[in-house]
Amino acid sequence: MTATPTRTPAPKTPKVNSIGLEKNAYKGGESTLCNGCGHDSISSRIINAAWESGLDQTQVVKFSGIGCSSKTPAYFLGMSHAFNSLHGRMPSIATGALVANKTLTGIGVSGDGDTASIGIGGFKHMVRRNVPMVYVVENNGVYGLTKGQFSATSDKGQKLKYAGVNNFMPLDVCLEALAANATFVARSFAGDAKQLEALLKAAFSHKGLAILDVISPCVTFNNHDDSTKSYNWGKEHEIQLHELNFVPSFEQIEIDEYDDEREVQLHDGSWLLLKKLGEDYDPTNKILAYQTLEDARRDQRLLTGIFYIEPETPDFNDLLHTVDTPLALLTQAETRPSREALKHVMEAL
Repeated sequence: MTATPTRTPAPKTPKVNSIGLEKNAYKGGESTLCNGCGHDSISSRIINAAWESGLDQTQVVKFSGIGCSSKTPAYFLGMSHAFNSLHGRMPSIATGALVANKTLTGIGVSGDGDTASIGIGGFKHMVRRNVPMVYVVENNGVYGLTKGQFSATSDKGQKLKYAGVNNFMPLDVCLEALAANATFVARSFAGDAKQLEALLKAAFSHKGLAILDVISPCVTFNNHDDSTKSYNWGKEHEIQLHELNFVPSFEQIEIDEYDDEREVQLHDGSWLLLKKLGEDYDPTNKILAYQTLEDARRDQRLLTGIFYIEPETPDFNDLLHTVDTPLALLTQAETRPSREALKHVMEAL
């Protein structure tokens, strides 16, 4: 009797993205943050969104300041460039780099301390200039790296084991961005993977500065049930303004008219589809965005989604009329004014 030969199944073909890379190629180093930290969840979402968007890592530059959040760029997109700056100085460094080479895709990761405290001035000026990059604020309401003091986004009345009770009103990152005339303002929750990935993919395609305020629980210092920055509170109180879907320009699609759906086309031909949930919300209405955020703060509701988007405003490089060739690639002869040019300038003064 002849034995039936055992068939070895053919190995599965690895799934690759539009530029032929597997998802593992978008990972970075191993995280050294606390187990369960919301920041690690955000890093995973950035990996997924960048892979699905087909970003070329060699043309990506990551920026950060100081804090637990600012360690995270080491944990994603390991083949990209990176610059870890001083506390609160990430916006200034990123502005210079992205003017010097406007072909790069910028991803900035900051925290509520790094952005809303020492860095608030640089943040506001970056917003008003519409510097083209994705700016993620990993917001946990505490200084986790320095043992859990209150940050500028800590709620009034919030209690912390080692810091007592916070007596000051918080800053709202999204409201601050709106006040500085941001062109893309959104909030998400580290525990909501689907929504955060859709927001990140839309942010990558936005021409200008995309602000993502992500509630990211600190499991060591600020994850108790009555904290508005905790996992349990977020899961129980999160209210989505709309369902989000992002359709990149390389996917063929026909947009139909629906009574309960709003489409926003981005500058590169991509589409952001917003399906309303319960209430009719227009993300292109800036006054409505202010009112919605203020109502949510007053009522202690965690609203997530895109609050405001305006894809028509020129970005910083367009306003500066920078030449087509990145400034970093110009020769000294091209960037150094001639004696005649300097004479003309001096005579004009």
